[in-house]
Amino acid sequence: MSRFLFVVPPLVGHVNPAVGVAAELAARGHRIAWAGLPEVIGPLAGPTAEVFRCSAGPDGQTAVRPPDLRGPAALKFLWDGFLAPLAEAMAPGVATAVQRFAPDLLVVDQQAVAGALVAERLGLPWATSATTSAEFTGALDGMPLVAAWIRDRLAELRDRVGDPGATGDPRFSPHLVLAFTTPELAGGSVAGPVRFVGPSITARPTTAPFPWDWLDPARATVLVTLGTANTDAGSAFLTAARQALRERADHLQGVLVDPGGVLGDPAPDRDLLVARAVPQLELLARTALVVCHAGHNTVCEALWHGVPLVVAPIRDDQPVVAAQVAAAGAGLRVRFGRTDAARLGQALDTVLGHPAYRTAAHRIGDSFRAAGGAAAAATQLEQLLIPARQEAP
Repeated sequence: MSRFLFVVPPLVGHVNPAVGVAAELAARGHRIAWAGLPEVIGPLAGPTAEVFRCSAGPDGQTAVRPPDLRGPAALKFLWDGFLAPLAEAMAPGVATAVQRFAPDLLVVDQQAVAGALVAERLGLPWATSATTSAEFTGALDGMPLVAAWIRDRLAELRDRVGDPGATGDPRFSPHLVLAFTTPELAGGSVAGPVRFVGPSITARPTTAPFPWDWLDPARATVLVTLGTANTDAGSAFLTAARQALRERADHLQGVLVDPGGVLGDPAPDRDLLVARAVPQLELLARTALVVCHAGHNTVCEALWHGVPLVVAPIRDDQPVVAAQVAAAGAGLRVRFGRTDAARLGQALDTVLGHPAYRTAAHRIGDSFRAAGGAAAAATQLEQLLIPARQEAP
């Protein structure tokens, strides 16, 4: 039996994939612990999860970002407003977790850089959990100044909480990088110890209630969701989606996820249901189309179920993921800030009216299942420890 410490940021979309891998390792007899924010990890990993608290900074979440911030400016804001402060805040808690739990291996989310920096300072093996494929696509190749700026920020963090003599990129473990996607979506191949294991899709401990008898089998269901971190920017888009769906109520039903309540709390009618949360995995099995912000988790969960997409990326890795969806033929990309009901409605009609999109979605979903998901990731982590066991006296 080995001990695995999962180091995760306070972001649901980054914890969820790790939950499935942790559960698989636990089922194989290994001991699991977490370093992060218990309020985020507990509801996802279950009430018996062993969680070592790490500070997430003064607010525990990303700084409030201007909704119109895009491109390099948004990326710099992400690092200065969230990732760098989060790394410094988490580092003492990660070190304490290592001391108390004595892990054989750390499994570190790419956005929880503290885990990698502490591991290298203490000379411990660690694997990267890459919950988005954006870092594998050379997205910064055309922005050398931004790439250099990020390297400088990482060097500053290493000087403060890591090993100043180390030189590797803490976003990529030299031992193992678990990519929760496949080349069929991400495109091409990458160098280094990267293993494409596909999405980690597993049942979740808690789900939101849903009126299943509301679904009309005579109409296609369209799910519209912008995730939990985009309520500041989503009002106009959700309003446009609501109008586009109402105009097609003769053959469509719409489910709009509105965690911030920007649309109010309207009572559901036979055409539209607005909810603060939905049991997404269960609902996707009955969904014909997903409209989303191109968040990696939502995209992969939709494609796992063979559901095509209309993607409207907002920021961060989302434009890269949206481009992957479009290039794979599994959906259409629309412009988030300039999409009105007419443009969005046309995109709905196109994707639903051409079977090729659903065919591509099924092809990618098949590649996900063939890659192995959480079970394949767990096997890769176990194999990483085999040399260490063989060298032990």
